[in-house]
Amino acid sequence: MSGQDTSVRSALTHAGRRVLPESTQANPRLRQVIADRREIAAMTRDRVSSPITAFKFYALTTPGKLVVVMFAMVLACGLTGWYSSSNLNARSETMESLIDRSEPLAEAAEVLYSSLSVADAAANSAFISGGRESPDLRRQYADAIASSGTSLVASADGGELASTSATASGVTVRDDLNTMAVQIPAYTGVIETARTNNRLGNPVGSAYLVQASAIMQENILPAAERLYNERSAAISEPQRTLTVPPWGVYVALFTTIAMLAVFGRYLARRTRRHFNIGLVAALVALGFGTLWLLGTGLASVAAANTAKTSGAEPLHELTTMRILTQQARSVETLSLVRRSDPGQLDREFSSAINQIRATTAGLIGTHDDPDIVTPLRQVQKSLVLWERAHTEVTQRLSAGDFNAARALTIGTGDISTASGYEQVNNSLLTAIEQARETFRQNINTAQQLLSYTGTVIGWLCVVAAAAVVGGLVVRIREYR
Repeated sequence: MSGQDTSVRSALTHAGRRVLPESTQANPRLRQVIADRREIAAMTRDRVSSPITAFKFYALTTPGKLVVVMFAMVLACGLTGWYSSSNLNARSETMESLIDRSEPLAEAAEVLYSSLSVADAAANSAFISGGRESPDLRRQYADAIASSGTSLVASADGGELASTSATASGVTVRDDLNTMAVQIPAYTGVIETARTNNRLGNPVGSAYLVQASAIMQENILPAAERLYNERSAAISEPQRTLTVPPWGVYVALFTTIAMLAVFGRYLARRTRRHFNIGLVAALVALGFGTLWLLGTGLASVAAANTAKTSGAEPLHELTTMRILTQQARSVETLSLVRRSDPGQLDREFSSAINQIRATTAGLIGTHDDPDIVTPLRQVQKSLVLWERAHTEVTQRLSAGDFNAARALTIGTGDISTASGYEQVNNSLLTAIEQARETFRQNINTAQQLLSYTGTVIGWLCVVAAAAVVGGLVVRIREYR
């Protein structure tokens, strides 16, 4: 018996070499031991010679599978946290930029355009008053020029935007700013020349005023309009994405939660334990983050949508209406400066009034905010008075009664184009301020709702990743 044991040990030592007597080779138990030893030796050699093979071997084992899945879950939580945080923080920064930068620039561009139009209309009105103009008209002109200068500086505060952005016509914003910076002083110089000649009673004063108005209408106002359109686009473009929920973040969170749930089911079957504390904690963290996002995200989208439909969109239309109002007043007064049949100027006036009336009716029909609808209804009433007075001025001017036409144009009575213009302009200013306030309030609300959401979800994903590691390490260590 001892001799046979020695033979077995020798066989095991030599890994299956033929060192046993023939009589012992027929033993089935011995052959199985030798085969197992050969397999172990071959696997050991392969693992030592190739780390990849060793990894594949370990990955096929139960603890290896748990380690691989653990790293996959940690990676999924990390990527979800990074993507969610960066996406939501970017939306929050966009809203903050709208309030702090884009909207003030658009407002400055609108004030610039309106002030230039007011200055032109005031200069025409002062001229037709004859001799030394009234202090009110003089002050109105001076205030408009001063406001346009301040707004020009504010509108130019675009940094790199002013140097690289181009309008639809291919003219850069910087070119428009340079045009206004050069042409506005030239315009005011010609106006002063016209005013001086008018005081002296020289007929050439009207020619200078027509020249100044041409500079304003052909050079300055088109540049101001392009600048305003570009600044307005900087508000409307980001809102296309802000009014859409962050679907990508929702998909990432729900996908990670589903992965954790499926893996928790698999782990319960393998370990015969219903729950893993780490996975449960990770699911709770991600579930809380998802509920947080559902609440703040949807509320933020609703506020952004209100800012767009009740703020930005009516604001743009109201501003366009005010610009048309200034244009109508300019052509109306310019027709008296020329002291001839209005002709084309009268058609331009009617076209502007019709556009204002149509836009007003559209806004009243699509909006129910009384703070906007009420001044718009006043605009409709004032337009009727303005048109009635304008018709009377046209008839007097056609009949050669310049003094009566002038009185109806610059007078302060109820039947006066100046009174109708002032009422329309003041009502539009009230509606514009309300629309701007609605826009800023809702964008600010949307930004505050999302200000911490991205950071909170990012940290919750970190907590979920740590919980996954803590919950699975305990299970892995059981396989020592």
